[in-house]
Amino acid sequence: MMGSARYALIGAVLVAGAVGWWVTRPVQINPAVFAGLSPDPARGEAVYHAAGCGSCHMAPGAAEEARLVLSGGQQFETPFGVFVAPNISTDPVHGIGGWTVPMLANAVMAGVSPEGAHYYPAFPWDSYRGMTPQDLVDLHAWLATLPASAAPSLPHELPWPLQFRRGIGAWKLAFGRLGWVVDAPDLTEAERRGRYLAEVLGHCGECHTPRGITGAPDTGRWLAGGPDASGKGRVPNITPAALDWSVEEIAAYLTTGFTPDYDSAGGHMALVVANFARLPDSDRAAVAAYLKRVAPVK
Repeated sequence: MMGSARYALIGAVLVAGAVGWWVTRPVQINPAVFAGLSPDPARGEAVYHAAGCGSCHMAPGAAEEARLVLSGGQQFETPFGVFVAPNISTDPVHGIGGWTVPMLANAVMAGVSPEGAHYYPAFPWDSYRGMTPQDLVDLHAWLATLPASAAPSLPHELPWPLQFRRGIGAWKLAFGRLGWVVDAPDLTEAERRGRYLAEVLGHCGECHTPRGITGAPDTGRWLAGGPDASGKGRVPNITPAALDWSVEEIAAYLTTGFTPDYDSAGGHMALVVANFARLPDSDRAAVAAYLKRVAPVK
């Protein structure tokens, strides 16, 4: 009996392990969703700026035209370790020059590498998963026009347990965000556009929403601010409970970087403003309108 119980226990462990391995597997996007879509690099440039691709993937300290060389190397300190942005330039060896649309889609919208491994959620695929197929196709076309860099991507600096990426599959199942955070049925067309820009492309919640011990954003306190991931300073609350600027003042800030009190955006937010300043006036106004519909959190 004892032998039978031992074998039953071993079998149960093996079955549980197999099930866990299956449910945490990297799930890719069906490439058929991109079939028949024509790429538009000009639209892709707008997607690129709204998504802030260059802000993270340009070289440290890059300025002017050098910001278009997406050689990576910037370091992002978090409570889980230091993440280093990879090279996503058009170099076919060290960058993503050989990536197809489905390969880019899997990375950006599913957090899965071409080798079939999970990407860490420091890369905001959890927000980008809501990107429209057309925007992804256009972004791919725009990225293909940018310069190449042969700089190799640098490894992340993470503690031993987090170096194994399979657990990210469990994180995706438990904490992956599906659907809209602000899901009011009476949103105007402009507010829906602002929601897409803020919740998906602009991934505002990745910085402005507090996180729990697992690193997952607390969507119940959406955009309520909290400690900066680097441990230095705080990210402000931009819900209506704390941000009392008018729609026009918010749009102006996203254009110039100046607050109504003539303070100015600093740090990474200055790059966000520089990106949004390249978008149409209607997009900045749409984000401002959306922020007025976010639930106030004190």
